[in-house]
Amino acid sequence: MATLRAIRNNEPTTDASAARVEMKLEVVVIPVSDVDRAKEFYARLGWRLDADFTAGDDWRGVQFTPPGSGCSVIFGKNVTKAAPGSVQGLYLAVSDIEATRNDLLRRGVEVSEVFHGSNEHTGQDEPYLFGRLRLSGPDPAHTSYSSFASFHDPDGNGWLLQELTTRLPGRGVSTFDVASLTELLRETEKHHGEYEPTAPKHRWSGWYAAYIVARQDGKTPEEAAKEGKRQIEGELAA
Repeated sequence: MATLRAIRNNEPTTDASAARVEMKLEVVVIPVSDVDRAKEFYARLGWRLDADFTAGDDWRGVQFTPPGSGCSVIFGKNVTKAAPGSVQGLYLAVSDIEATRNDLLRRGVEVSEVFHGSNEHTGQDEPYLFGRLRLSGPDPAHTSYSSFASFHDPDGNGWLLQELTTRLPGRGVSTFDVASLTELLRETEKHHGEYEPTAPKHRWSGWYAAYIVARQDGKTPEEAAKEGKRQIEGELAA
């Protein structure tokens, strides 16, 4: 586990070049008491609904994915023995914590004020990554990984927003495997090829970047292609 010093100094915590077997966190199961109520809540967050499967009256599984996340959440009926609301400390990495908090407030979600920690880790506040002391406002130095806000779903499962402006080395895009990135690049190439015959002269890199980021954010190929076009139009107008 990364130390607080490593996080604050943006130090690598492992040898990123070391050979290892990949194990990607794919799904987190959330215990809920009312599946339809939970489905409405997570849809209101703006998360992508991936699936809602049933098997008679005895089983139901609902999957959502947050925008830009490689990991999804599943809840439903008979998918876990955990008590509803018992899952805490689920972290969502965001690039702008104030903007994300305001977006959730506009969606009708109750969110805490932005807070940060200190070198003191004991207190009476709800626990989070750095203990039980929450100091009001964002981290004064706006250090990456150091500003937070929290909210809960209707059952009380606890989520925290954590602002990441600069990732620790070895994280982010490097988590792509070759097969997945190759497939995404081929898809990007196909849609760029459909755009190029009628497009003004441009650098393909800008279109590719906008398309890939949009797909990572959960947009459809058609929506991502529009983002690519919008990127080129912006570059040419600048």
